[in-house]
Amino acid sequence: MINTLEKKLAGPIIRLHPNDNIVVARLDVAIGTALPSENITSKSQVPAGYKIATKKILKGESILKYNVTVGFANTDIEAGMMVHNHNTEFREFDRDYAYASEYQPTKMLPESERATFQGYVRANGKVGTRNFIGILSTVNCSATVVNKIAQWFTPERLRDYPNVDGVVAFSHGIGCGMEMSGEPMQLLRRTMAGYARHPNLAAALIVGLGCERNQLKGLMEQEDLHEGSNLHTFIMQESGGTRRTIEAGIEAIKALLPKANEVKRQTVSASHLTVGLQCGGSDGFSSITANPALGAAIDILSRHGGTGILSETPEIYGVEHTLTRRAASKEIGEKLIARIRWWKDEYSVGRDVQINGQVSPGNQIGGLANIFEKSLGSSMKGGTGPLMEVYRYAEPVTTKGFVFMDTPGFDPVSATGQIAGGANLIAFTTGRGSMFGSKPAPCIKLATNTPMFTRLTEDMDINCGEILDGTVSVQEMGQRIFELFLRTASGEHSKSELLGLGDYEFVPWQIGVMS
Repeated sequence: MINTLEKKLAGPIIRLHPNDNIVVARLDVAIGTALPSENITSKSQVPAGYKIATKKILKGESILKYNVTVGFANTDIEAGMMVHNHNTEFREFDRDYAYASEYQPTKMLPESERATFQGYVRANGKVGTRNFIGILSTVNCSATVVNKIAQWFTPERLRDYPNVDGVVAFSHGIGCGMEMSGEPMQLLRRTMAGYARHPNLAAALIVGLGCERNQLKGLMEQEDLHEGSNLHTFIMQESGGTRRTIEAGIEAIKALLPKANEVKRQTVSASHLTVGLQCGGSDGFSSITANPALGAAIDILSRHGGTGILSETPEIYGVEHTLTRRAASKEIGEKLIARIRWWKDEYSVGRDVQINGQVSPGNQIGGLANIFEKSLGSSMKGGTGPLMEVYRYAEPVTTKGFVFMDTPGFDPVSATGQIAGGANLIAFTTGRGSMFGSKPAPCIKLATNTPMFTRLTEDMDINCGEILDGTVSVQEMGQRIFELFLRTASGEHSKSELLGLGDYEFVPWQIGVMS
């Protein structure tokens, strides 16, 4: 079981668990620095966020962080030496999944005690945190058209519609030259449908070319979408071509704006919040500050009846057993392992990708040795509550509490799947400084350390580095994050929204053969 830190931090190093054979440098540690709390002296110059051996670790012995194996010594490592990928080996090891053995139901708050936010209640009972009009392309061939339509609706032209957050295009690079049936096409269509019916959209347009493999008719039939007052479709080859389709799309949205503008925010329960959990540009502090603090916020949200979606399957690999043990049933745990095995045995065999050990150069520079160590921190975003369900990419998320969705680790692709599944808010932790943003679901970014937050303050919403500075605990930061969820869901703009991010981050997962 992975535990979060409950106390405020101080001193040059951080011990995460009594059984660990490493500590983490909270500050840069010079050679020869005495570390009296561990009764050792540093034998390396250790940058902040990197690991230091607290005793001799023999070659082949597990390296333990939070009492979880994050690698194996590839040589004898003396006490006081820095531990990183130069002396750490990545290799497989047996893990006991112990399905549902640690399951404990969430202690829900009575509805009368649950937090609220100001949301947009849709006709089907779903609740949005934003009020956009969206335009989707079935294929890359209609991408220019949907973008041109959206670009016409400048802030000046939307001035008379203050309750409309904007008109946004969701274009992509596939839709043709791909398999006509099977999972690749099904995945693309359910992703598009998830956006078309998303509660953060007041209305949507779907624009096709006409001869593509992702036929508009097939999309509508598979996903049970129907044209109506809030959903319009155009086929360029039948609408007179590029210019005429753009003109028709503009006129259609002009007609939709008055009704979209009539929608007003209402007081609703926090149970209507579904938060997609992301991390990018992770560092050695991700598992100590921002990720466990976000997990604490998800624990709070779950007690209020809301939902947190953990994703990025390659970034839970190595610690998946800590999730299967918390699963609400054996069947749910087995669903998670089935997705892991698909990645390992079918999708990424022999390839130089994250799930096979290698993390990005930025992660390595930030102090993470391999995917096991990165996964340790990544999984913490889901909190400590029970795993209630496992979903395939872009499937509608209907279960409350902590759930998992199978996605890649690449943030735009992963967040696209979460939003298609119903996430109406994205929470994104970063140590190196990701500049991600999303639409129609607003994205808030959580910095793991104060120097980065200070350097990139225009992009960061909250500084979880205060935990590292010793001024706030993980649980206190979790409460702050939860309160930020409510304010952002109620209309407070996130930093990524103020910067205009989100117009190019719709990236459906491309898993099939292109021809």
